[in-house]
Amino acid sequence: MTETQIAIIGGGLAGLHAAQLLHKAGVAFELLEARARLGGRILTVDETGKPGEDGFDLGPSWFWPHMQPNIGALVAELGLAVFTQNTEGDMLFDRMPREVVQRYRGTSEDQHSMRLAGGTMALVRALAGRLPADRVHLDAPVTAMTLTAEGIDLNLGAIGAPRIIRAQAVIAALPPRLLEAGIGFSPALPSDTRQRWRTCATWMAPHAKFFALYDNPFWRSAGLSGTAQSMVGPLAEIHDATTAAGRAALFGFVRLPAARRAAMGEKALTDACLAQLARLFGTKAATPQASLFKDWAADVLTATKADQEATGHPVPSAAPWLSGPWATRLWLAGSETSLLEPGYLAGAISAAECAVHDALAELE
Repeated sequence: MTETQIAIIGGGLAGLHAAQLLHKAGVAFELLEARARLGGRILTVDETGKPGEDGFDLGPSWFWPHMQPNIGALVAELGLAVFTQNTEGDMLFDRMPREVVQRYRGTSEDQHSMRLAGGTMALVRALAGRLPADRVHLDAPVTAMTLTAEGIDLNLGAIGAPRIIRAQAVIAALPPRLLEAGIGFSPALPSDTRQRWRTCATWMAPHAKFFALYDNPFWRSAGLSGTAQSMVGPLAEIHDATTAAGRAALFGFVRLPAARRAAMGEKALTDACLAQLARLFGTKAATPQASLFKDWAADVLTATKADQEATGHPVPSAAPWLSGPWATRLWLAGSETSLLEPGYLAGAISAAECAVHDALAELE
């Protein structure tokens, strides 16, 4: 059995930020991540779909430091390079199959969308690099938690990892819906708590992204920004995804619901996406060097059955997430629980900071 002061469940942005705050404070922790990688819904890959250091963000891509100063401050503290999302050039609007694609002059943005050089995983790598490697456990899914007089016993379902970790407190850096569906609690959670967690929408979980990679951003030479809104084809919203190093790509959010995507299959969906890009950006768009597709609704460590239909953005709520005996031993730090920008990267940072503050205050 491994003993620690605080166990952190989840190695996404919130979990990693919580870990670095505890490490700075000299508090012992163990970070437990069910995946074989860190990052959670943050995932940057190369053209083959493998993790890459100058790749394409299959999860969140943007942040807005002027509106979200906490993530701007963290990026600056970590010394990470940033660049502006390309919006130079005209945007396209495709309303009806029998209508000509409409072209509009691009508008300047007061608050530019920013991206991280190397992809959003640069943030994950930088945070992980500040942590003791022996405190971070991959392939370590927590399946149950038991509250005892000695602390909280966390059961791990991983092979080769300690079966039990005993902690004085737990920070759960997971979406509430995923936490409710995947972990057993003893004593049981109150029914109203379970219902609240179950009905909290997990941001990104119902969605899918498609990327087409090219040898150059040919749309820019045609005076286009790469931005398009479409009611024709599987992609609803399209953007320039070219990396800081100039690796050209377009990406789009897939409008089709999860069940339709699954029935269609990746090959047919890819063909339909490329046909749509060709309609919008010309024949060059039909023959990319490679394509990438990520369906988050099919990722069992992101989505539950309740996440197969889009239910809107999480709404901030000051109501407590826990009651009863767990209220002073367990703190939620998933981005969806934040009072500030829930669901976004900034929300993950804020939720982690609040959870660490409250957990340390209780332990003291």
